[in-house]
Amino acid sequence: MKFDVAVKLFKVNTEAQVNSVRASEFVWAHMSWSPAASPSATRNPCAHGAPTVYTHPKRPRDMAAVRAAPRLRSLPLLFPAPDAAAVRRSCSCGGSSATASSPAPARTMSSSSSSSSVSPSPYTTLVGRVSCEREIKKSKFIAITAPVPDERAAMSFLNEVSDSRATHNCWAYKLGEQFRYNDDGEPSSTAGKPIYSAIISSGIDMVMVVVIRYFGGIKLGTGGLVRAYGGVASECLKDAPTCLVKPKASMGMEVPFDLLGTVYHQLQHFQAEDIKQDYDTGKDGIVMVMFKMEYEKIEKLGSAVNSACSRKIEMFQ
Repeated sequence: MKFDVAVKLFKVNTEAQVNSVRASEFVWAHMSWSPAASPSATRNPCAHGAPTVYTHPKRPRDMAAVRAAPRLRSLPLLFPAPDAAAVRRSCSCGGSSATASSPAPARTMSSSSSSSSVSPSPYTTLVGRVSCEREIKKSKFIAITAPVPDERAAMSFLNEVSDSRATHNCWAYKLGEQFRYNDDGEPSSTAGKPIYSAIISSGIDMVMVVVIRYFGGIKLGTGGLVRAYGGVASECLKDAPTCLVKPKASMGMEVPFDLLGTVYHQLQHFQAEDIKQDYDTGKDGIVMVMFKMEYEKIEKLGSAVNSACSRKIEMFQ
């Protein structure tokens, strides 16, 4: 019995010593010895698939006495997996900051909502058609001007007043930011451009000027033509009666039958124009009332209608 216990204790001590030796060899195997730095070092082949290990023939008893840096091994870093929601939040924040730092286009835009909320500015235009006539070195110049709402009306006005018997029918118009001019056979920039310059100087908008010339036999030269066309156009616009136009918006509102009288009273009070009704709304007891009104009065009209009807009436533009 005692013999069996002694044998078991011997086996345990032997296995412990063997494990200690294996551990020492494992540490030594991962020391960065190089054959170039230690000529007496020998190369020991390792098992298949294991890295080549250089060992020193005279291994010191004390491992701490060996001044050799341990070989660096690439070990995977055990970090917790990132949260998918956190990653998405991080990406979205990065995208927003990049968008904020990038230069904004120069309004081009502005966005459609901001551009639609800006009302057109009032402008000065002619009350009606005006004409004047001048004779310069036997050439007769007749300037005719009139207000025009759009390009189609401008071309219609040109066809109406032009004279096919005249030597030249030069013209220019300005419709807000849009403009055109034509020399009609005169030297470049000696007729249409001076007429347009006269329009700009007058401060009048939404207007067209046509200058008709009947040649008298004497050439005026480039400078003479510029002064003649620009002068007669300026004189015509100078004496023309003008008015201030406030742009109007086309509006609509859905009104119950029993509130039509109240709404009409407010529309007349705020001087609404071109009032129409549409009963085919697809809603029982509802009428669509359409009208035109100055931009600066729309907000006040809405407040007055809601107050008079004791309920909110939606307006559409």
